[in-house]
Amino acid sequence: MMELVKRLGKRIVGVLSCFDRIVLTGTIPEIRYAGGMEKRLRGAGIRLFDFVRWAKPLNEEIRENAKRVAKKNGLKIQHLRTRKNRKEKLLKKVIKKRGEHPGLVHIFSAMESCRTYKPWYDQGSGETAPRR
Repeated sequence: MMELVKRLGKRIVGVLSCFDRIVLTGTIPEIRYAGGMEKRLRGAGIRLFDFVRWAKPLNEEIRENAKRVAKKNGLKIQHLRTRKNRKEKLLKKVIKKRGEHPGLVHIFSAMESCRTYKPWYDQGSGETAPRR
């Protein structure tokens, strides 16, 4: 924790001394627009229409690690099929059943579609590009 504070100290407004979770968010500015994403993929040698196949092993690695963590902690992974599920509400039920004690409480799984870009092929020019 202190290493993070040292590294990002100028950007940190305050530090909590007792908390039950941390949520880190961020963005990669160069891929927040279609042209930037295209440049990143091309630079990595990834064809646009091959992205899903390229990303699949990483997806599987993340999924297998979640399964290992769940098994190690005696948990089952709960897949959320809709955005309408409220995780906080679901967790209250889990905590009521398991009790309030330290440790990993639950693991959720969800499939989120990316509406930001879609692969596009221009038949006239023969070029492919991501489109919003």
